[in-house]
Amino acid sequence: MTASLSGYRIAVTSARRAEELCAMLQRHGATVCAAPAIAKIDLTDDEELRWRTRVLIQKPPDFLVVTTAIGFRGWIATAEGWGLADDLIAALSTCRIVARGPKAVGALHAAGLSEEWSPESESSAAILGYLRDDLAGSRIAVQLHGTTGEWDPEPELLNQFRDAGAEVLSIPVYRWRAVRPGGAFDQLTYQIAQRKFDAVSFTSAAAVMALLTRAADLGISDELVRALRSDDVHAMCVGPVTARPLTLLDIPCSAPKRMRLGSLARHIIDELPRLRTRTVHAAGHLIEVRSSCVIVDGVSKPVSPAGMATLRALVHQPGRVVSRETLMEALPGNAASSHAVDTAVLRLRTTLGDKNIVATVVKRGYRLAVDQAELAEYG
Repeated sequence: MTASLSGYRIAVTSARRAEELCAMLQRHGATVCAAPAIAKIDLTDDEELRWRTRVLIQKPPDFLVVTTAIGFRGWIATAEGWGLADDLIAALSTCRIVARGPKAVGALHAAGLSEEWSPESESSAAILGYLRDDLAGSRIAVQLHGTTGEWDPEPELLNQFRDAGAEVLSIPVYRWRAVRPGGAFDQLTYQIAQRKFDAVSFTSAAAVMALLTRAADLGISDELVRALRSDDVHAMCVGPVTARPLTLLDIPCSAPKRMRLGSLARHIIDELPRLRTRTVHAAGHLIEVRSSCVIVDGVSKPVSPAGMATLRALVHQPGRVVSRETLMEALPGNAASSHAVDTAVLRLRTTLGDKNIVATVVKRGYRLAVDQAELAEYG
């Protein structure tokens, strides 16, 4: 049985756990290309974070919102390096703590702290709804996700806390910078803009912003956005916060219900074939046309670029005659003669294993021999 992602190409932009995500996708047959969009900045010398930590210790807030486990653990570890961890934990123990999700709850428990509440949805809206009635006149500290300095993933939530009458102390616990130009990420950016991938995965808003910024630096911003808006390349994000920079540009994207790396992998495994596979019944065979291969009756058939271009043109008009002129235009490099079309069709038939799948229409061209029941459906 052919793996569910065989014939699909996926770009991975993650800085963390990229190998894990790649392995999950490759186990299902995907061709994966990974290049981190961002690199983590060491916070040990971050004087702003040190200052905000001291302010919090000296005057503990009424509420603490913990958004990510890695961010909270990094904060405690950094404070330990400054000799402030015990004082920080003591100060936080006096707060009413809301944690977004079970991983954040686990990080709290590891530090000897406990949450008052954690939303099942892990959404910012749920957190705001829970705290809204108690915010007026209160002080609230919010441990932020991470930022490249150009994108704060939680400005709306912080502004909503302020609008409700709270004094907000933001804690940017870990930060990111775009990777240096001239490396693998530049090549990945070019390939996304050229529609070389069926999907691009994102696990942070910072990575999204890094891709958009790098495309602008390379002079291919318009091409990249057009590619991501097309049906050729699908943006798949770990959650709505990550997707936010894309939605602001009217770029369609999808995300799993649970903001987890495993859930993102499963989402890609389930959704990409649905979005990018064209299935037809022809000459008694079930044919699935994927990006770089064709599945005939469950068996993968590696088809040449010319064969794939020919088959896509035929599948685009199932059961109808496609002229040699149209097929010439579809071939890579724009074939100069009808002989190139005939050669491509001959090789395609050989690869598919049944010459009857592609029928010859004398003096007119070729057509996909779609089964009658399906032909009636296409009209």
